[in-house]
Amino acid sequence: MTATHSPVSTVGAGAVLATLQRWADKGWLRRIDSALANFVHQHDPRAQPAVLVAAALLTHREGRGHTCMSLQTLLVPDEALLEAPPEAQLELAALWGSLPLTLDGWEQALRASPLVRSLAPSDAQKPPAADQGQPLVLGVSHSGPLLYLRRYYLHEQHVAQSVLARCAASHAVVEVAAARWLGLLFDGAPVNDAPTVGVDWQQRACAVALRAGLTVITGGPGTGKTYTAARLLALLFALQSDAKPLRIGLAAPTGKAAARLRQAIDTSLSELSQRLGTQLDLAAFTSRIGAAKTLHALLGARPDTRQFRFHRGNLLDLDVLIVDEASMVHLEMMSALLEAMPSGARLVFLGDKDQLASVEAGSVLGDLCRAAASAQHAHPLAQQTVVLQHSRRFGGAIGRLALAVNVGQSAQALQLLAANPEGALQGYQPTGPDAVWQLAVHGRAGARACYADYLHTMRARPDNSLHDPASHSAWVKAVVRAFDRFRILCAVHAGEWGTGNLNRAIEHALAQAGLLAPSGAWFSGRPVMVTRNDPELGVFNGDVGVALPGLGKGTALRVYFLDGDQLRSVSVSRLAHVETAFAMTVHKSQGSEFEHTVLVLPAGGSKVLGRELVYTGITRARQQFTLVEGQAGLLAQAIAHASQRVSGLEHWLA
Repeated sequence: MTATHSPVSTVGAGAVLATLQRWADKGWLRRIDSALANFVHQHDPRAQPAVLVAAALLTHREGRGHTCMSLQTLLVPDEALLEAPPEAQLELAALWGSLPLTLDGWEQALRASPLVRSLAPSDAQKPPAADQGQPLVLGVSHSGPLLYLRRYYLHEQHVAQSVLARCAASHAVVEVAAARWLGLLFDGAPVNDAPTVGVDWQQRACAVALRAGLTVITGGPGTGKTYTAARLLALLFALQSDAKPLRIGLAAPTGKAAARLRQAIDTSLSELSQRLGTQLDLAAFTSRIGAAKTLHALLGARPDTRQFRFHRGNLLDLDVLIVDEASMVHLEMMSALLEAMPSGARLVFLGDKDQLASVEAGSVLGDLCRAAASAQHAHPLAQQTVVLQHSRRFGGAIGRLALAVNVGQSAQALQLLAANPEGALQGYQPTGPDAVWQLAVHGRAGARACYADYLHTMRARPDNSLHDPASHSAWVKAVVRAFDRFRILCAVHAGEWGTGNLNRAIEHALAQAGLLAPSGAWFSGRPVMVTRNDPELGVFNGDVGVALPGLGKGTALRVYFLDGDQLRSVSVSRLAHVETAFAMTVHKSQGSEFEHTVLVLPAGGSKVLGRELVYTGITRARQQFTLVEGQAGLLAQAIAHASQRVSGLEHWLA
């Protein structure tokens, strides 16, 4: 193919770098975005302006969750390329007048730089460029050329290869014994291999997980993902052929999600033990399962480094690992996890593919499920992916609202909110955020759970809790559980409708109501979220706790975290990286559920809103859900926008 080039550029590298720096100064780009362009120019002074621009925009999009950038995106300079004000769009269009007009033009410019490893050479007879540590990689996919930062390309390759190898790795199973136990574990129902309507997909998921090294079990809230995982563990215990006990790991991206996973597994195994009686000693088996951990703790996170204690040279000592809330696992973490897993171990991912993707770059669970759905049935990943569809918890108004949002039916969603069935749903379109702190202090009709609950519990501290450890522990647990009945979820951190402003407003409103007595940075009743992993303290990013007095009269404040039924605490003097958590982002709420959830959609924030964010916010609610729209029409706009992160993982898997 003959490359077609744009007119000769009148803009030199110096002018382009100055433009990118100015954009960073104005906040349209990040400092690291313009810095990468400078790095490229320093190490390749002959790099064309197109290469410098592509490098800056590539890392800018990585900051928005994409693991790579389609070169097709560069053909039309618009808000999809650079989310910035109209002034920025004008400057973007002006700069594009001196850049390539065609896909071939961009490819030729990138291939010409020694800092770009090209896997798609223009000469079909020429092999792909060797890996010489180039910081940029130009790859290929079914949708066209993709530009990567080197480490994300390597992570995608590793994840794809590891997933396919584990899916194809068969495990020996005694089929007669497996069929017998599957029947017992699932109320005596026969194992049905025919793809009929009457299939018990939870039972099928357990059967699928027996035969290979990796299984993906996805489904919405209440579809029984952890219920299925518990029965899989019981099945593996029943089928183990030697006296060596199974080495089992339970993990999730956050402490709250890990605690909920362990609690759900324990509850399910306890119920199963009562039903099976002496046929299987599940009580002893359950007692040998270690505590559920965050992925950072499981892999042995080290302070101030991206490296982990467990890796390909020091593998995890596990036979089975269950990972819950897998939609939150970003690409780099997934790569590290797969690297640290023994080749003969079973790895099971549980998660909701329709939830928000991870905060950091990648949408691994979504990519896995899309690749499985689009592949032929004989594809290893398709054979090891099971979708659970019947929800046993969300069959009511909240479930119907979540389904309407998930399938893009905005009219039905608005109708459900307006009808307010059984008080479970309520929508507000206030002129200001005062409605949010009113809900925080008072709740609403049909949904009385609010922050007054935990503060009343805190103020009613029994006298004997001052000196009696058991009484003190019971009081702390009651306070933290009351706090966890209610939560306010935001789409953004900054602005009038963001977490920062709403946290201050809620704190002030609770103080005005006489429920809280804030004094300085730390005070009794302050809810906080940990914002940085600190393995030495045993706290991790996303952990939420409440500051309360320790045991004894006049003791210093400690932040108490509740993991299932287990309390842990840290002195407030040692917690340097926390923020107040009356309001938190939807992203940070994943892995948690609240009796009454309030979702706040910010006025003027339509660019950050999407279907996945609203769906995730709704599905955090167990009994009541309240929507606060900063302006009319935000819900419909969000439902209409289904986000898609750019990734090559689906292509490599296929």
